[in-house]
Amino acid sequence: MLEWASFASRSDVREANGLSEGAADPKPPKKTGISLALGGGCARGWAHIGVLRALDEAGIEVSMIAGTSIGALVGGCYLSGKLDELEEFARSLTKRRIFGLLDLNLRGSGLFGGMKLDARLREHMTGIRFEDLPKPFVAVASEIRTGHEIWLSNGSLITAMRASYALPGVFEPVTCNGRVLVDGALVNPVPVSVCRAYEQPLVVAVNLHYDLFGRAAVIKHSAGELFVESDAPRAGQFTSQPPHQTRLGITGVMVEAFNIIQDRISRARLAGDPPDMSLQPKLSHIGLTEFHRADEAIRLGYQATMSQIGELTRLQSVLA
Repeated sequence: MLEWASFASRSDVREANGLSEGAADPKPPKKTGISLALGGGCARGWAHIGVLRALDEAGIEVSMIAGTSIGALVGGCYLSGKLDELEEFARSLTKRRIFGLLDLNLRGSGLFGGMKLDARLREHMTGIRFEDLPKPFVAVASEIRTGHEIWLSNGSLITAMRASYALPGVFEPVTCNGRVLVDGALVNPVPVSVCRAYEQPLVVAVNLHYDLFGRAAVIKHSAGELFVESDAPRAGQFTSQPPHQTRLGITGVMVEAFNIIQDRISRARLAGDPPDMSLQPKLSHIGLTEFHRADEAIRLGYQATMSQIGELTRLQSVLA
């Protein structure tokens, strides 16, 4: 080893390798950029902001982003240089302000039209197209009439993001070039397969549902007696089966059911096409509609990413 070090330092050897006397040694090979598959998760998706902040702080290059639902929203804002504006908006949300952004629409295809949210996006992103982004970006949506998985990778960025997070029954679907599109989490909650199709060498998934249902056990359970809410006892009456759970409401039932669907689909798809690495912030205590808890979600996303920076750097070096 010492003989080789002495040999390599000789001026004639350095000149033969294109190095003049006193020139610096060759730089180590550039590390592979990572492609991110940002999953859906409604309010928990603010954690994606913390993930991206941590990657930027560590100097890790992002070569591509594929996003589903709120993952598409955050990923699109990041690549278009609008992450600061999105984070400021997210941190400013309160329960009252969230209610003010929802435009109730009982006659449409969703409870809320989503136009107020759309207007906020247009304040900062009008005219931005996929073609303007510095890195490849794909927003995943679902075609409601056929069940097709739709990859949006050109045209209007706002339209694509809006389609990707159009939660069925909650937000109005988006009509795009003759197709009626809704939330991409119906078909691909954590879009690792998109990054693979783009031949990305290092794919990192951000799964927001990992700790939500545990292993989702199968439980044998007695049916018991049917409890009908209209049969609830009046004051002074007694029943042996009082309800213990808080009512979810129509929107709550739809969102929680959709949450279960996302979890089952993501487990199946990630098992068949696993990422090189997964980031799994622990967000189960944050409700799907608790958008006012952005500070907490962003912090948890940042911490989960920083705890894995060493392993991520190692993978970059291996695949370089």
